[in-house]
Amino acid sequence: QVQLVESGGGLVQAGGSLRLSCAASGLTFSMYAMGWFLQAPGKERELVAAISWSGSDTYYADSVKGRFTISRDNAKNTMYLQMNSLKPEDTAVYFCAADKGGIITTTQARAYDYWGQGTQVTVSS
Repeated sequence: QVQLVESGGGLVQAGGSLRLSCAASGLTFSMYAMGWFLQAPGKERELVAAISWSGSDTYYADSVKGRFTISRDNAKNTMYLQMNSLKPEDTAVYFCAADKGGIITTTQARAYDYWGQGTQVTVSS
């Protein structure tokens, strides 16, 4: 059974930092591309950042470039999202997701095969 478990969310002031983690089990983690999506109330999930199976390729939404860094440790079956200079508009539930294709081909949520339950990130002004 595939499980993706996010952690590291919370409440932080604007300008602060958080580090999200996504621990994977039940799949060959090193073969999957991984992504972080956010979903704000009443809005669709949108891709924030993605990383290929090897970590050699990454994608960032324009809104987070220069502030967020995605990384992975295939030996630990874990993906990370370092979030710096947080803004109130970053407030959302953050989900990690796994794509068996292994490479970054799209920003669409439907391309991803497995999802975590999400972790809330709230940035106060």
